[in-house]
Amino acid sequence: MWHRPSYGKDGDVEAGPRLLYPMMLESPELRWAFIRKIYVILTAQMALTVAVASVVVAVRPISHFFVSSAAGLGLYIFLLILPFIVLCPLYYYHQRHPVNFLLLGLFTVSISFAVGLTCAFTSGKVILEAAILTAVVVVSLTLYTFWAARRGHDFNFLGPFLFAAVLVLLVFALIQMFFPLGKISVMIYGGLAAIIFAGYIIYDTDNLIKRYSYDEYIWAAVALYLDIINLFLSLLTLFRAADS
Repeated sequence: MWHRPSYGKDGDVEAGPRLLYPMMLESPELRWAFIRKIYVILTAQMALTVAVASVVVAVRPISHFFVSSAAGLGLYIFLLILPFIVLCPLYYYHQRHPVNFLLLGLFTVSISFAVGLTCAFTSGKVILEAAILTAVVVVSLTLYTFWAARRGHDFNFLGPFLFAAVLVLLVFALIQMFFPLGKISVMIYGGLAAIIFAGYIIYDTDNLIKRYSYDEYIWAAVALYLDIINLFLSLLTLFRAADS
């Protein structure tokens, strides 16, 4: 189910199949149990993000504190940096329970605050449009990737292209910060970012099916979570620029 027929290095059928990925010989039942575990963790992360972001949006004094005072601005910058700080110990303790889940919770909450602050200054219509489209894209691409993997397709080749695309996106963002190019360029940025992170959803879902080992469930959940959050923020940027 999780692999396709393959020939030897020289195309010799008698040479037997080559291992295309490490999980090729494992039991499908074990793999499905691992996949279910990842999506349970991911669902909990998304629920926590929605809860925290909703509180930040609903309680207006929270968002005003972050933008109206020097202390709030400093805390906001700290919350933006915190996920990158947490990733270091999370990498080191990702196999140690329950420390890994505590760090994952801290990582999720810090990103959720940033998402909430972004949504706090965005119209409800734009947030709803971005959320609905994100859900549709995530579900559709996830189902497509599972369907394609079942038929032997592999998306590992996307890795280098997506990495290069993210670098271009970062340079584009830096240019926008120092030399604003107007609403059209913001819409282009949001559209390109959405396409890139849609590609990452396919790439990381394919890795989830084929390449992650059982002790890497935290990293698999983090990868998919970041893909979904970045896709949502990209669509939010696109729709907010179009709505302005």
